[in-house]
Amino acid sequence: MLNGLTDKLTGYLPEAEITNIEKAYLYSEECHLGQLRHSGDPYITHPLAVANILADMRMDHESLIAALLHDVIEDTGVTKNQISRRFGRTVASLVDGVSKLSEIETASRAEQQADSFQKMTLAMSKDIRVVLVKLADRLHNMRTLGVLPPDKRRRIAKETIDIYAPIAQRLGINDVRLEFENLGFAAMYPLRYRRLREALKASRKNKREIITEIHESMEIRLAKENVTATVKSREKHLWSIYKKMRKKKKHFHDIMDVFAFRLIVDNVDDCYRALGIVHNIYKPVPGEFKDYIAIPKANGYQSLHTVLVGMHGVVIEVQIRTNEMDKMANFGIAAHWEYKTGRDNIEVSQRKAARWVQDLLEMQRQAGNSLEFLEHVKSDLFPDEVYVFTPQGKIIELPSGATPIDFAYSLHTDLGDSCIACHVDGELTPLSEPLESGQKVEIINTPGAQPNPNWLNFVVTAKARSAIRHFLKNQQHDESVDLGKRLLDQALKNIGTSYKELKKSQIKKLLKETKSSTFEFVLQQIGLGNRVPFAVANILVPPDKRTNIDRKKNYESPVVIDSSEGLIVQYGKCCRPILGDPILGHLTPGKGLVIHREACRNLKEIRMNPEKCMPLVWSSVVKGEFAVELKVELRPERGFIAALAARITESDATIDQINVTEKDAYTSIINIVLTVKDRAHLAKIMRRTRGLKPVHRVHRVKNTLD
Repeated sequence: MLNGLTDKLTGYLPEAEITNIEKAYLYSEECHLGQLRHSGDPYITHPLAVANILADMRMDHESLIAALLHDVIEDTGVTKNQISRRFGRTVASLVDGVSKLSEIETASRAEQQADSFQKMTLAMSKDIRVVLVKLADRLHNMRTLGVLPPDKRRRIAKETIDIYAPIAQRLGINDVRLEFENLGFAAMYPLRYRRLREALKASRKNKREIITEIHESMEIRLAKENVTATVKSREKHLWSIYKKMRKKKKHFHDIMDVFAFRLIVDNVDDCYRALGIVHNIYKPVPGEFKDYIAIPKANGYQSLHTVLVGMHGVVIEVQIRTNEMDKMANFGIAAHWEYKTGRDNIEVSQRKAARWVQDLLEMQRQAGNSLEFLEHVKSDLFPDEVYVFTPQGKIIELPSGATPIDFAYSLHTDLGDSCIACHVDGELTPLSEPLESGQKVEIINTPGAQPNPNWLNFVVTAKARSAIRHFLKNQQHDESVDLGKRLLDQALKNIGTSYKELKKSQIKKLLKETKSSTFEFVLQQIGLGNRVPFAVANILVPPDKRTNIDRKKNYESPVVIDSSEGLIVQYGKCCRPILGDPILGHLTPGKGLVIHREACRNLKEIRMNPEKCMPLVWSSVVKGEFAVELKVELRPERGFIAALAARITESDATIDQINVTEKDAYTSIINIVLTVKDRAHLAKIMRRTRGLKPVHRVHRVKNTLD
């Protein structure tokens, strides 16, 4: 069984390294003696097949030894130290890394998948060859999937297409990715797979003449221009055809009307010469040319792509690349492996893969759990790219639809967090505007600025989404702890003490009774509205422990509101309080403190309950904008809405919503939601609005008892 592997290795590895691989095979065979696969074959056939897959990629000897031993720690009594003594520390670390990727028991299948991927990321960060061995392991398992029950086949196939195929593509290992997708398709939808395969065979027969004609015309013209090239007709694979049919809602014959060819030439100059030649033979389709040689894809892929219209109006897709680029396209990061050489000139693909893994690690640190992490990563596993420039001329690769916020976070998390505006090609541009290839982007930031929760509605990169959520999560925690502290202090003052006077013994008792891990967690729960401050105060200071309370002293001190914005301080949309209004607040579980006007109708039931409703007061330092609703009654005239909007914006206010209804033939009513700074600002706007000739009446919509 070993002879086939040895023959492959003889072509590119030294004899001493091949000898070590043979020793690893014999050791693995001994360890797995008596173990069988589901197919009934000896277990050693699996690690040997994994090693053969890596040998086809021309991987180094340490990867191949790790492939042969990748299951011995998990399935036999062999330890990492034993492998280290026999085959060295590096091999032992690789085997240990692959072993740790084995599935673990968790609450759900989704968590299990997410946890496995999280482990893979950590293993990749130490040595990316771990994931290459894992991909080869999964590929052989997919090739032998037929012996498993149908439900298990479908589950493994879906996981492979969802996670392993995109990872293979992200690392540029296209051959493995294509096989993953086709094998997965066959396992998930066997009937659809068979029908498409038969249709593809029939289509190939019908179009053989056209393919031959195009093939020959390209070869003749290239030879005439002295460009040495191999012309190959490129077969579309079944999963790609199936996805296009579903996405574009097209029939098989519509998808297969496109003929695909690949030209392999000797050097980069010949790539561009060949491009000019095929553009002379057939008419190019405008906007369909892509130069991935000048600007490689994120995984190091390089090629020229063009679309042509051939004879009889047939559409021809052409890829032009060198032999090295072709090898890179098929084997990706494994194509130029450099661990054994120790050279400083690490290949582009390895640098990009390493940067991607570092981004994954940063996301992992910021994610709340493995499911959230996997959600981020799935959206980032190799989408279509746009290429934009920094002011210094550096090229930044971003997924299609990326915004300036995504750009800022791709440069540095701190730059994203403090971003306030941007210039695109010298023009001030909205942060939500999708970027296009070739644009120059400059981020304007300021210290102390913070991410806006609304950014989550338009960012597309996993790194940006993860960083924003991480910041908001921490901000919510800090805000809720601070609010919880103030609410508890108010409750304690009502029973004759204060937050500062609490003793360690009281806090210890509270933690025991509430079964909480820390006092900070209790404060956070109060701030979020999940615990009533009066109930916590009663545990800290029971009625029989309260002494020397000065009844004459005013303990009903209000909570001070010192921020116009916050994740756990919200303003009731029923009455829309603004700075200067008398206010009350009530705690809502999970949302925190909701602020209402003191006379709001919605507080009627709870106004007299001190456990639910609490007095609030504005701090003197509050700044910001507050939403308020106005009702304007006027005589309808041409252009009256424009005149009204102009009058409001001239008063330094922003209109959020505007709605017009007819009261009768002579009167229209306009409801406007706008943002103001305080009551004085609102009064100024109302005065200016009343000054308009058609206006009869302006009043604030209050929802109050008066």
